[in-house]
Amino acid sequence: MEFDLREIAVFAEQAVTKAGDRISELRSREKIIENYKDFGELVTSADLLSESIIQEAIMAKFQGHRILSEENGVHHWDKFKFDGPVWVMDPLDGTVNFARNLPHYGVSLAFALDGVVLAGAVYAPDLNGTYVGIKGEGSYCNGERLRIRTCTSLLDAVIGTGYPHDPAKVKPAIERVSRLRRSCRDIRRFAAPTVDICYVASGKLDAHTESLSPWDVAAAGLIAREAGALSCHVQAVPDGIPKELYGEEVVFTTPGIYEDLLALLRMESE
Repeated sequence: MEFDLREIAVFAEQAVTKAGDRISELRSREKIIENYKDFGELVTSADLLSESIIQEAIMAKFQGHRILSEENGVHHWDKFKFDGPVWVMDPLDGTVNFARNLPHYGVSLAFALDGVVLAGAVYAPDLNGTYVGIKGEGSYCNGERLRIRTCTSLLDAVIGTGYPHDPAKVKPAIERVSRLRRSCRDIRRFAAPTVDICYVASGKLDAHTESLSPWDVAAAGLIAREAGALSCHVQAVPDGIPKELYGEEVVFTTPGIYEDLLALLRMESE
C-alpha cells in the first residue's frame, strides 16, 4: 500500500488550518458552549465543530480510512486496531486556553500506516504557526525548516511538561515537576502538548515530557523527530501499541540531554 506523503501532508495542513480558522471565527462571533468529560475535562462546541470539519474532509477524500479522535468516543483507545491507514486527530488541543482566550491551543492531524506516523500537521491559529512534518523529509513551520536547539546540559535546559486531568495522577506529576525544576534551568507548562512538542522541534523548548494520548503525540511527535529530536518513554511500551502513538510518560528531547533526562525521570518512577 503506497501513498503520496507530500499530498497527504498538504491535505493534513489544509484540514487543520480550515478547522482552526473556523473555530477561531466561531469564538469571535458567538458564545462557545461548554460541557465536561471524564475527570472534569472541558469540551466545547468548538471541539466538536473542528472534529466534524476534519472528519468530513477525510471521509470525502480517503474513503475506507479509519479515524481515531479525542472526541469521537474512543475511550479505550488501547484496544484500537492501528493496522492499515489511520488518521489520528486532536480537533482542539488546549481547550481551556481556547475558552479563556489564551493563545496556546492547536488543531492536530496525523496519518499513520500500520502504526507508523508518516505525515502530520499542527496548526496554532493565535500563534500564527502551521507545523508540518513528513517522515524522512523533515518538518517545517510556515514553510521554514525546523531544527532543534543544541543543548548538552540539563542545567541549561528549558523543559515543558503538564498535569493530568485525573486527580489521582496529579501528585506524581507534581513530584516530577519538582525533580525537573531542581535539575534544569526552568520548566514551562503551556497546557497544549501538541504545540509544546512542536516547540521542541523549533528549539523553543529543549524537551517535553508528560503522560499523553495518541492524538497528542501523533503529528507533533513526527514533527519533533523530523527536526532532530529523540522520542522515548520512561517505562516500557505495552505490547500491541505502536511506540509512535503511545503517549504515557512520553519524552521528546534534544539528543544532548537524552540520557541524563531519561535517567532523572526513571529514577523518579522507581
